[in-house]
Amino acid sequence: MAKRKVRVSEETFDEFLAEQGILGACEERAIKELIAEQLTEAMKTQGITKTAMAERMKTSRRQLDRLLDPTTPSVTLDTLQRAASAVGRTLKVELV
Repeated sequence: MAKRKVRVSEETFDEFLAEQGILGACEERAIKELIAEQLTEAMKTQGITKTAMAERMKTSRRQLDRLLDPTTPSVTLDTLQRAASAVGRTLKVELV
């Protein structure tokens, strides 16, 4: 059996994504997934149902489902702040 040479790239994954033109979209989705996961975990820990969470946020259950769905990209800072407040947390946004 012949050995194949494996090409090793010095390129980082971020560089690859940037080259493909999708780095920003991937970062946004990852952030949205993290926030949705943190909110879901806080709700679970505190025993808050989706219906109760929507009531606390003064929104609909459908809107909450969009917030918790990482594939739905558009969420306002106001919505994120209300969601964080509803589970007793604060939203921290920073530029690095």
